[in-house]
Amino acid sequence: MDTMARTRPNVRRKLRITLTAGPTAAAAARSQVRAAIYAWDVPVDSSVAVLLTSELVTNALRHEAGKTIELVISCAYGQLHVDVYDTSPVLPMPVDGPANAETGRGLMLLASLSSSWGYYRTPTGKAVYFTLIY
Repeated sequence: MDTMARTRPNVRRKLRITLTAGPTAAAAARSQVRAAIYAWDVPVDSSVAVLLTSELVTNALRHEAGKTIELVISCAYGQLHVDVYDTSPVLPMPVDGPANAETGRGLMLLASLSSSWGYYRTPTGKAVYFTLIY
């Protein structure tokens, strides 16, 4: 008997959320990513997606002066893609620090846990993103 792997339809799904910059932004972003993965039945490790999202939002909060942060979650063609937009013109730069440092690991986590990551300038600041392939 032949069995075929279950495939997901290549339907593009997208969710855009504006988060108030503040102490609840990272938790709200984590909740939105977790909910989208579940609702869209995306076969990725949700704990990785949630961790990386938290890193992006936390970095945006740490380096940005605006009142809001934009979170965009999209899924299509075997990829979960998360973008975090902020109004800071400062681009992310890897930090060389001691292995036991409490901060500065976000970009290292993105590089090691995501399929790809990057950033780009926008008319109002920048966006930092990651992709998980399934």
